[in-house]
Amino acid sequence: MNYAYKEMYLHDAECNLGEMIEYAHEACGVNPDKALGYFIVSGYADRFSKGDPAVVSGMSGTELYIYAAEKCCATINIWPAPLVRYETEEYYWMGYILALLQWKSGYSFEEILSKIKEEDFLRMYPSLHTVSDENAVESFLDLYKARSQYGRLQEYRKRLGMTQSQLSKASGVNLRSLQQYEAGTKSIKKAAAETVMSLAKVLGCKPENLMG
Repeated sequence: MNYAYKEMYLHDAECNLGEMIEYAHEACGVNPDKALGYFIVSGYADRFSKGDPAVVSGMSGTELYIYAAEKCCATINIWPAPLVRYETEEYYWMGYILALLQWKSGYSFEEILSKIKEEDFLRMYPSLHTVSDENAVESFLDLYKARSQYGRLQEYRKRLGMTQSQLSKASGVNLRSLQQYEAGTKSIKKAAAETVMSLAKVLGCKPENLMG
């Protein structure tokens, strides 16, 4: 796979995004989802994902957050001093893994964050922060793919103006299972062929359209 930037810059990218999220949350009291919104809207996320040296390693995570926020007119009179931490915790880990996830997957930050939120990182932190970075990234990729699939199922259902209950009755698929497919907590790829075919028939699409 061709990565957007060389691996030699990856550690700087991971550390800077980790610091950015930690600084925004701990020093500025800003929700990480909102901070990452500034990151995307400001254009810094796009530059970061393309490996712009000035963004990936030419500034600290603290500077990255301040510049992104100011470009979105979210400035304050005096910015808090950079944090000095000798041990990292969940918010730093969130940014660190997000940078690695983007680099390995090639998806844009906007694409990733449309499916994965702060609450997902915090929920998965206890079980994943002690495993290898690669395993953690694979878990988030699985979540991203599962939610991309549920997005298709939900999209087709809403196009027809159907509720989950109505689709359940029309297709014969258990309502609880349908809800799990749409929530991404259960993969439709692992569903029985009859289930997928029944849903596709009611929704007027091909089974493979639901499978991704």
